[in-house]
Amino acid sequence: MDHAADSREPLVLERSRKLRLFTLFILYVGQGMPIGLFWFAIPAWMAVHGASAADVGSVAALTALPWSLKLVNGFIMDRYTFLAMGRRRAWIIGAQGVMIVCLVTAALINPSVTDVAILGAIGFTVNLATTFQDVGVDGLAVDIMTEDERARGSGMMFGGQSIGIASATALCGFVIEDFGAPAAYLTVAAILLALSTYVATLRERAGERLLPWSAGSANPRNLGIQIEAWWPLLKATFISLTRPASLLFLPVLFGSRVAYGGFAGATPLIGANYVGLGTAEIASHTAMGGLVAGVLCMTLGGWLGDRFGAKRIAIMWLVTGLAMFAVMYWAEPYWSDPRLFTAFVLGWITLDMLITVASLPIPMRLCDPKVAATQFTIYMAVANFGVAFGAFMLGKTTTMGGLSSIFAVVGAGYVVALLLLLTVKFPRRPEFYAKQTQAALVMDGAGVSKLAPGAPIV
Repeated sequence: MDHAADSREPLVLERSRKLRLFTLFILYVGQGMPIGLFWFAIPAWMAVHGASAADVGSVAALTALPWSLKLVNGFIMDRYTFLAMGRRRAWIIGAQGVMIVCLVTAALINPSVTDVAILGAIGFTVNLATTFQDVGVDGLAVDIMTEDERARGSGMMFGGQSIGIASATALCGFVIEDFGAPAAYLTVAAILLALSTYVATLRERAGERLLPWSAGSANPRNLGIQIEAWWPLLKATFISLTRPASLLFLPVLFGSRVAYGGFAGATPLIGANYVGLGTAEIASHTAMGGLVAGVLCMTLGGWLGDRFGAKRIAIMWLVTGLAMFAVMYWAEPYWSDPRLFTAFVLGWITLDMLITVASLPIPMRLCDPKVAATQFTIYMAVANFGVAFGAFMLGKTTTMGGLSSIFAVVGAGYVVALLLLLTVKFPRRPEFYAKQTQAALVMDGAGVSKLAPGAPIV
């Protein structure tokens, strides 16, 4: 098939900047739906019905765990893909199908608040499927976006995720309170079904198939960069990932994401045990924070990154977060004040998303296009391991002096990220990074990249 422009194919991502940004936005909205359900609505439901910090932390940790293990997904998706439908779209549709089946199954099982192991297993399974969609969308973003779209695209992606999380948290909080958890599972499944239908109507590049049985063929660009064996895939990923700037950015990702895991569980515990709120009230606070974060990510977040650079803006938000955590740590006697609780929820959710939006262009620039899904997934897996670590540490707060200790743990993660951003030179643009590494890397006789003697660390 001719891969030139064809007016009979109206929804082609490579042709339209607006379509690209909207698609990334709406896919991240959908990705946020199961996160809002299992990371916020379900923990709030558990906390209101008497679950302990250890139980809430256990469910949160199991829910977060697939996000720290998803580096395997990237290897699989870069190695095996149905190129006739594009590099990522078949995986995205498949992952959404698995999520829908898991949610319907959860509605049929209907575990109670005391069924911690079952709730954790359901959260793990649904989020495992969600990670495959996430890796597919991240790989699609790296594949399809131009450099001048990255900051704005980052804002649209994580703004969409934040809005999806907020919408699911609010909606599921009310649905759980009025109709029970099974109704919330089915609500999210229905929304994901609608999203799958949308993805099935577009193409990544002209001439590709809409569905496996449709007419079309693989794009020559994708055929040219596809790696058809494991060793070249592993080798290319290792070379790109072990560049000094890449290695030094991993602790930044880990440290900056501890907050999400720690505070996702701490929020309902503070709301229920200190402020005396119910499931729907806690969910509405969290949803409000997500909506504010989403709007700011899509407007202020992307604009600041374009205007002042990813590194500077990330530093600014980290410093702001450290100040907020210090206030909350010392203000424990006042946690029962609803105004303080509202400010805390709005503050941490917004800052977490703004930090992510500000810093995301850096790992995108570090990615080799041939292994973009794998490499970017490894970066995000490290970040999400930070989320799982935060949730794990929440369960340990009773032995560390109480719930307030989670603010010290999260603050330590931010300090690590801040120090590295202040002291390491990370890439501002792809051409900058290429110029720095060209002098630093030499090729030996076997074609393996290594540092030249005396080369500077970038």
